[in-house]
Amino acid sequence: MHTRNRGEVVKVAKETGSARAYANLREEILRMQLAPGAPLDEVSLSERFGLSRSPIREALARLSSEGLVVTLPSRSTVVTPIDFEGMPHFLDALDLLQRAVTRLAAVRRSETDLAKIIAAAKNYEEKVQETIARSDSLPMIEANHAFHMVVARAGRNPYYTSFYKRLLDEGRRMLHIHFEYKMLEPNGMQTIGADHTAMVEAIRDRDAERAEQTAHIHAAQFRGRFMEFLERSIAAHIHLEVPMPPVVNG
Repeated sequence: MHTRNRGEVVKVAKETGSARAYANLREEILRMQLAPGAPLDEVSLSERFGLSRSPIREALARLSSEGLVVTLPSRSTVVTPIDFEGMPHFLDALDLLQRAVTRLAAVRRSETDLAKIIAAAKNYEEKVQETIARSDSLPMIEANHAFHMVVARAGRNPYYTSFYKRLLDEGRRMLHIHFEYKMLEPNGMQTIGADHTAMVEAIRDRDAERAEQTAHIHAAQFRGRFMEFLERSIAAHIHLEVPMPPVVNG
């Protein structure tokens, strides 16, 4: 019979508590229940999760490694702000790297890679349906990230894969915004589940040119929808800020 000493028990409890805090905070950030720029106070989080500050720090460190939180010069921690002004630069980089990794996947993928890509695409379609049914963006966000990373790894360029992952990590909350926007459109979610089909077919056929083109179209569609959302949001904000002229009777 195996027994654990007190130090091992404390370590396991600490790791479990840290993992729980990490998972809860991560979901709230990705769903934007914790808004960009929101402060994350260690004392308040310790009270909320019933943990000491040490596992809270570990949870925040994990979130920081994913780019979801940031420590300011004042040493306070906040949910990473979204740089909407710099969004065109982000979308340009996403387009370029998405084209590169998808093209490489078409050239270098193995049959095992292809099977993983097809499975990831199928999982994405299923998770989109789950997202729609639950009105919860998180299943789609996670499955989308997983699909694109499987494609990137099939290209066998660790530098592209690393840079691409950083962009996908930063873009996760934008997918939540995208989902909310599509839900407002008539029939807006009916085609989103098949967004990856053309990319998979080009990779399957080892057609590098078509793979790159479909990846570019995919990125361009996301860019267009997201920028349209921003433009509408800005217009709505401006409209609300402009006072209505007084009504003159007679």
